[in-house]
Amino acid sequence: MNINQIIDELSLQIDKTRMILDAPMKEYTSFKTGGTAALLVKPDSSDELSYALRVLKNHEIAHLVIGNGTNLLVKDAGYNGVLIKIGEAFQEISVLGERIEAGAGASLYAVANEACKASLTGFEFASGIPGTIGGAVFMNAGAYDGEISQIIESAEILSADGTRVFTMEKDDLNLSYRSSILQSTGDILLKATFRLTKGDHKKISDRMNELAMRRSEKQPLDYPSAGSFFKRPKGHFAGKLIQDAGLRGLTVGGAQVSTLHAGFIINTGSATASDIINLMEIVRSTVYEESGVLLEPEVRIIG
Repeated sequence: MNINQIIDELSLQIDKTRMILDAPMKEYTSFKTGGTAALLVKPDSSDELSYALRVLKNHEIAHLVIGNGTNLLVKDAGYNGVLIKIGEAFQEISVLGERIEAGAGASLYAVANEACKASLTGFEFASGIPGTIGGAVFMNAGAYDGEISQIIESAEILSADGTRVFTMEKDDLNLSYRSSILQSTGDILLKATFRLTKGDHKKISDRMNELAMRRSEKQPLDYPSAGSFFKRPKGHFAGKLIQDAGLRGLTVGGAQVSTLHAGFIINTGSATASDIINLMEIVRSTVYEESGVLLEPEVRIIG
């Protein structure tokens, strides 16, 4: 990959101040660790995003679109490709009666907050999930018996090659547990429309506060992590399987199975990506030996 040639071509429509060479992933992921990306690009509009995708497709350059990096781990050797970060230009939120339209870069908390202000109920479950609308739809994010599939109505999508924008209805998104069609097509969410219902402002606010309190009591929010590290196995809870296998508090380098919630792998301050991956593998093999259940990571590992 001739990175300078790529930068020159991208700079025809994207300001070079929004491109970062050898971008340190500790600054762009919630794990606060990992190697560098050869190039990080921050498009300022859907037109710039489309242009970047067309350029990278034309040159057959490996690339990935990311949000806040809350479900991402980049290996220590880095990512020899281009990361496109969906940021401030994609954070618009609009309340349209009982619907909310939110850009891919809007945080789930911000959307939940706007819903609360408008006395719209249905989004409370997502108020404490770190990350953005783009990642939430991509993963069909969920918590506390709620998930995106229950409230999304439609989505505006940019094709993976950057050539066309189209609308997908809820059923077209093939949403299932931590999965959507976007994971197989590579298409990118630009914005999503959610159908909520009128509710009582105080009850909505109280529910959000209750969930925030439950999170602070039961989750290791003081340490960098990617939230629940493993998908929930059918008929089980990952955290309980890990705890029952005697792995709570297990440490590899600076990575640790949280003593507060065994479903979390945390960075105690000096963890490398390799520490986290090695700990993940120990957890997976030990749980499999103890229970016969093979845990699958929810976190995306690249590089």
